[in-house]
Order: sequence, then C-alpha cells, then structure tokens
Amino acid sequence: MKRTRIDGGETLRWGLRLASLGACLLAWQWAAGGRVNLGLLTFQNVPPPGEVAQAAWALLHSPLLLGHLKASLGRVFSGFAAAALAGIALGLCIGRWQRWEDLLMPPLEMLRPIPAVAWIPLAILMFPSSEMSMIFITFTGALFPILLNTVHGVEQIDPRLVASARSLGGGSWAVFTEVVLPGAAPSIVTGLSIGMGTAWFCLVTAEMISGQFGIGYYTWASYTIQNYADIVVGMLVIGALGMGSSVLVKRIGQALMPWHLQEKKT
Repeated sequence: MKRTRIDGGETLRWGLRLASLGACLLAWQWAAGGRVNLGLLTFQNVPPPGEVAQAAWALLHSPLLLGHLKASLGRVFSGFAAAALAGIALGLCIGRWQRWEDLLMPPLEMLRPIPAVAWIPLAILMFPSSEMSMIFITFTGALFPILLNTVHGVEQIDPRLVASARSLGGGSWAVFTEVVLPGAAPSIVTGLSIGMGTAWFCLVTAEMISGQFGIGYYTWASYTIQNYADIVVGMLVIGALGMGSSVLVKRIGQALMPWHLQEKKT
C-alpha cells in the first residue's frame, strides 16, 4: 500500500508539471495568435508556438546546429569549470579562516554586483582572443553563486563538530577533510547548480562579443535580422540546456553525498 501511495504521488507531481507547461503553451498561443495588445505589453510581433516549432524543426535539420552547440557547450563548461575550481577553493578559505575573509571579501563583494554585460569592454581589452573573452564572461557569471554558497556552507557548520574532532586527536587537515568539507558539500552542490544556470544566462552576453557560432550568437543574430521565431528557438534551447546541465550537476553532487540523502530521508 505504501508503494502505491508513493507512485500515486509521483504521478500527481508529473501531471501537475505537464499541466503547467500546457497552460503556458495555451496562454502563449492565445496571446501571440490573437496579437493581444495590453498597452504596456503587446504580443503583436511575438511568434505563436506553431511558427516557433517550424523554426525549431528547420534548425534541427540545419548543418550549422552542431557547430552552434559545440561552441556554446565548450564556452559554458570551460567557464564553469574554472569558476568551480576558483569558487570552491576561495569559498573554503574565506569561510574557514577569518584573515582570508578580511582580505578577499571586500573586493569580491564590490565586483559581485557588476552585470556580465559591463565586463565586455574590459574582457576585450584583457584577453588576446575573443574566445577567451567569452569564456571569461561565463566564468564571472558562475563564480559568485559558487563562492557565496561555499562560504555559507562552511560558516553554518556546527563549531561543536570541529571541537569534537579536535578532541579526538584530529589535526587541521583531518578536521578540514573529515568535518568541514563534508559539512559544506550540500551548499557547494547548490552553488554549483546555480552557477551552471547563471553561466548559461550569461551566454548571450558572452557571444555578443564576436564569433560565428554559438546558441547565444544565433539568438542575437536572429534579432538583428528580425527573425522573431528563431529568437524564441534560441531562447528555448538555452533554457533547455541550462536546465539539463543544472540538473546533471545536482544529480552528480547527490551521488557523491550519500550521507546527505540519508539525512533527508530520516
């Protein structure tokens, strides 16, 4: 009986998710198909789902699709990998040691509110190639969610756990690897998942710099030639890739933290 209730609950959850997507599509069709004009908000130039589906089908059969995907995936994952290494390392140091926090947090907090688009001119000046500039933009987008979640994860560890480990003879390295790192791991994984989504968010900004390939470039180029259906296709592709990669990061993190899943179940 218990298994039946669980299956019923999962069926209801997926039913609600599909219903919400269906409601969004119906609202989109009503607004775009009817060319609704609400004054401050107008859908007169927004393509309906049918036109977007045709544009998506054309892109799917285009020989340029693979080049766009490879370029965007390479830029996003390169920037994300660099941000993960830097964000986790700095976050662990800042959250664990006061001197690191005093030294690094003031400049980082000053840089954090700067939007990705504001980095474009400086990125062009700093890096000799446009490819490195685009990777840097995705790096800046992913860095701060990873960094701040790591700092939060370290700071929320119960000091009594650290004291207990030391009283049992654990040295600094043992305390760090056996207490601090596992304790902060859930927050680190959350930061990685958010950072991956933010990296995709910055992709259009990054690929505005230059280049011939990339989903963000494809979306921006479609806007410049007023191909509205292709704009929506590019947005949906970025959304799908961002959601999928964020879920992948979260699932990998959960697989590496079996103790955390056991705590949630209990």
